[in-house]
Amino acid sequence: MQTALTHRRAAGFSLIELVIVVVIIGIIGAIAIPRLSRGAAGANDSALVGDLAVLRNAIDLYATEHGGTYPTIGDIADQLTQYTDADGDTSATKTATHIYGPYIRKIPALVVGAESGSNTFTATAGTSGFGWVYDQATGEIHANTGAAEKDASGTAYSAY
Repeated sequence: MQTALTHRRAAGFSLIELVIVVVIIGIIGAIAIPRLSRGAAGANDSALVGDLAVLRNAIDLYATEHGGTYPTIGDIADQLTQYTDADGDTSATKTATHIYGPYIRKIPALVVGAESGSNTFTATAGTSGFGWVYDQATGEIHANTGAAEKDASGTAYSAY
């Protein structure tokens, strides 16, 4: 009888073992939860980097096919998303003269900052209502965010 009772105690977990497991799970949770909560901000930062890379590649490809001329500030959205001719005139359909492009399906919306959600272009940084700051002379493009709008590491989004 003594042997059956001893064997039975060895098969279960003691209260101390269960408390140790709960404490370990709590420690893991305390480490993981703050890292997961920063994930949304990090995702927006990564999305901004990706959107800028896509826009910059489209602008560079446009310039390559148009003899080094960058899209114009007034027509950049159409020039990147529609067919163009050698002069940069746009057409919704491909024709005998409109043989270049489109370089991107749609202009991505800005994902960070006060102008988040806007997919329009301006030549002047800080202009309200625009998502992207574009310089048609150099082809450079940046997020239209203020100097105070920064990522978790302290880098201004406008410096991306």
